[in-house]
Amino acid sequence: INGKTIKLELIDTYDGSDSELPFYWWNIVLNNNNIKVGKISFRIGNNYHSYYNGNIGYEVDKEYRGNHYALKACQLVLKVAKYYNMNKIYLTCDFDNIASSKTIEKLGAKYLEEVKPPKDYVFYNENMPKQKIYELKIS
Repeated sequence: INGKTIKLELIDTYDGSDSELPFYWWNIVLNNNNIKVGKISFRIGNNYHSYYNGNIGYEVDKEYRGNHYALKACQLVLKVAKYYNMNKIYLTCDFDNIASSKTIEKLGAKYLEEVKPPKDYVFYNENMPKQKIYELKIS
C-alpha cells in the first residue's frame, strides 16, 4: 500500500481462529530510502475481543518516533477497512500511552471509555493495564 511518504510492505497474513480475527501485518517503510521504521497490523471484522484489542496495532521504532509515521500508516490501512466494507473500527491503547492516544485522536476516532479488559478476553493477563477504547466510523 503506497502513500506519499511511506509505504506498507506485507510481512504476513493470518486466517484467524474462533477468537482471533484474520489480519494483515506490514512493515512501515520510508519511500525515499526504503528504511523500515516500524510495523502495523490490521484485523478484519469485529468481535468481542476486537473491542479490547482494536483493529489496528502499530509500533514505530524508537529512533523514528515523532514523525507521524503511525498516523500515516493508519490512514493507509483504512483502505483495507473500506475494501472489506467495514463501517467502523476500534482502536485501543494503554491508558497511559499519550503518543498513541494522540495518534488515534488525530485519525478522527471517538473516545468511548477506559476499561480493564475482562478475564475472558483472549489476550487477558493479570498485569494488563486499563485500555482506552476508541471507535472510528469508516465512510
